[in-house]
Amino acid sequence: MSATGERTIRTIITNRRAFHDFEVLQRFEAGIELVGTEVKSLRAGKVSLLDAYAIFPSKRSNVLMLMQMHINPYDFGNRENHEPMRHRRLLLHEHELTKLRTGIEEKGLTVVPLSLYFSGAYIKVELGLVRGKKLYDKRVATKERDMDRASRRNDND
Repeated sequence: MSATGERTIRTIITNRRAFHDFEVLQRFEAGIELVGTEVKSLRAGKVSLLDAYAIFPSKRSNVLMLMQMHINPYDFGNRENHEPMRHRRLLLHEHELTKLRTGIEEKGLTVVPLSLYFSGAYIKVELGLVRGKKLYDKRVATKERDMDRASRRNDND
């Protein structure tokens, strides 16, 4: 920790596709349950969030699982190496789990990981409660981004 008590944050990966395909309505920070070889692979940056999402596997339990996140097997791991696509439990407070369940069940929203990062010695996942964008929304966002780039380019000249 630094002198002010803040943890240093180092980003491992950002899910840029999620920002293109979805409109982020709310963000949550969650811990993630990992095994040792997964942590070593994450330190090497060998992870993909491309098709990852989070669900509640059962109606009764308040456990949120991260699905389809691919962490490459650790290069120097032996028979104790992890399964690359295994389901990983996310660690959140009870009130946050309730908000997410309400959004999923009542509003038809989706939970996707937006980024994965080190917060001090811990690995955290930034989750987004998202709504899918329509094709015309994506076109408008692309057009605005291109116009911003053009205006910044003209300002620099």
